[in-house]
Amino acid sequence: MVLVVTPSHAQRQLADHVRARRLAMELTQEGLASRSGVPLSTLRKFEQKSEISLEAFLKLLLVVGGMEEIVKALEPQDAPFRTIDDVLKAEQGKQARKRGRRG
Repeated sequence: MVLVVTPSHAQRQLADHVRARRLAMELTQEGLASRSGVPLSTLRKFEQKSEISLEAFLKLLLVVGGMEEIVKALEPQDAPFRTIDDVLKAEQGKQARKRGRRG
């Protein structure tokens, strides 16, 4: 089964995550807004409608935590190729596809 996550669903999950962490820290919306520098109206809109700027979202994460997980998720995986020459060598090393004979 393939799971498809829409951008709006991902936004909702992020908002729910920040809200849950805020509540776990026993912070009010006003408290988190004050500590993060994000306007209270922006935080309320985020928790209700999942809409926020990237800058404001990152400010919230700095307070409630979770920045490390996002940064780690963005780290590149070990690439099998380091240079274009590595790619070309790999292409040359592939065997030609064998085809059946007709008739």
